[in-house]
Amino acid sequence: MTLRNATILLAAAIALAACKQPDPKIAEAAKAAQQEQAAATAAKEFDSAYGQKNWEMAAAHGEIVTSKYPGTPTADRVRPLYEEAQAKAKEVREQRRVESLWSYMSTPVKTAKGKAGTQLSASIYARANVETDGKTPRPVQLIFRDHPDWGRSSYLVLQVGDFNCYGGCKLKIGFDGKTKVMAGSRPKTDEAIAMFVEDERALWRGIGQAKELTIEFPVKAGGTRTASFDVGGLKQDKLPGWK
Repeated sequence: MTLRNATILLAAAIALAACKQPDPKIAEAAKAAQQEQAAATAAKEFDSAYGQKNWEMAAAHGEIVTSKYPGTPTADRVRPLYEEAQAKAKEVREQRRVESLWSYMSTPVKTAKGKAGTQLSASIYARANVETDGKTPRPVQLIFRDHPDWGRSSYLVLQVGDFNCYGGCKLKIGFDGKTKVMAGSRPKTDEAIAMFVEDERALWRGIGQAKELTIEFPVKAGGTRTASFDVGGLKQDKLPGWK
């Protein structure tokens, strides 16, 4: 075989091989179709969770669809719904957080007449510790109590220091920034460092409509202190008699 013939055969072989290669556009379309099919399959989980308003699950599946299959028609459809689910999932987590801040107790007690009764209470700690004795910041607790003999009451409890409220005082109460004045009183007892908020029903009603509660109170160490509470998670049905 001459060199000329060998060259012709090689060129023919290359041309034949080129004819057998797939069209790039066809290959690209096939790949896009595969991606869209995979996205559609993944989106079924998203659509199910979204339809059930399971926002946290919807957000998780939406993340998979939009990040793993970007540019597909399904990802484009899911994206705005996924962003909505993300926002609502954040709200769900925040609500769960503020609900966990409250503690509820149901305690058997004997009444003054010797009968069996039940004391109900709901309590929450301030968002941050408060310095109440001129030294170290400590927790401040707010308690709502429903006792068969003593009735309903709301009060703050300190760990150290004391309230400057013997004989009564004025408290600045803020509900989401809207402030009103309520009466306070410090009982003459050493059992606990406690101060009553006298209008317990108004305080309870205000909390039911608020996310943040602030209470400014006078202390023996001098001046006033402010305790802030994230109260948006209160379950008011835990103390049904307060409605």
